[in-house]
Amino acid sequence: MTERQPYRMLARHPGFELRRYPAHLVAEVRVDGSFTAAGNAAFRPLARYLGGANRSRGELSVTAPGGPAPAGSERIAMTAPVVQEEGDRPDCWLVRFVLPAGSTPATLPEPVDPRITIRELPEELAAAMRFSGRWTDRTFARRATALGRAVIAAGLRPTGAVRYARFDPPWTPWFLRRNEVVLPVAD
Repeated sequence: MTERQPYRMLARHPGFELRRYPAHLVAEVRVDGSFTAAGNAAFRPLARYLGGANRSRGELSVTAPGGPAPAGSERIAMTAPVVQEEGDRPDCWLVRFVLPAGSTPATLPEPVDPRITIRELPEELAAAMRFSGRWTDRTFARRATALGRAVIAAGLRPTGAVRYARFDPPWTPWFLRRNEVVLPVAD
């Protein structure tokens, strides 16, 4: 089973849950293009990083015969969700893989692909709306609008961009897919 990003549910409001997310590490790629194209384009290099396209920071291992050999790449467990957020200009997207809990910058292997950045995101209070369905920009935009309205109606103040979270692989039937829109809010 795939590890899921941890959070603590603080309250239920009409249309969303109020959650506290702990600080966590992500592997991130910045991609230009449409919502759908960006998600598809970023997935490949991020999946390659998890699959071993990286440089291990581990110590030298000893192999026989011949003595020490440099440690190679390593596989990293897949974690859900895959997160997509608008970048700093039109048609620019940040696509992130949440890395396994307990990872540190010192223990994670270095990406081979220079487009991949490893970052730590701080603890955050956020409103989250869960839904099932297809991964279209229209579906996510409609849910993001509804979440923003519900957050304002609950008396909370948004503090950042909406994130779009996908939890299931593409072969999961659309009606069984878990998706979320997540909006950071003020403490």
